[in-house]
Amino acid sequence: METYIVRVNGEEFEVEIEKADGSAAPAAPAKAAPAPKKAAKSGGGKGKGDPVVCGTAGKVFKIVASEGQQVKSGDTIIVLEAMKMEIPVVAPKDGTVSKIVVSEGEATTSGQTVAYVE
Repeated sequence: METYIVRVNGEEFEVEIEKADGSAAPAAPAKAAPAPKKAAKSGGGKGKGDPVVCGTAGKVFKIVASEGQQVKSGDTIIVLEAMKMEIPVVAPKDGTVSKIVVSEGEATTSGQTVAYVE
């Protein structure tokens, strides 16, 4: 049995690997794992108001709202693409979009702030 550290989206997991016949996987030279990098949870700047947050990782497919635009709670601000699905990221409250901190084509992480509504 061999133990490996696997990094997925900046988060580390320790896994054990065993060959199907029960013997250990071939030995690999041991390397010290580099310190994990934390995924960015905020976009390219701070805005005024409440953050608009991604519920899942994906890629910014389309920016629907513009800065200064009035929105109602539940209005789509950004559309993400994940696993060939389009996922709306919506306004958390009625207000004005004060800042959009991502651009189309940019990768996002779950929990990342993509805009602000005040």
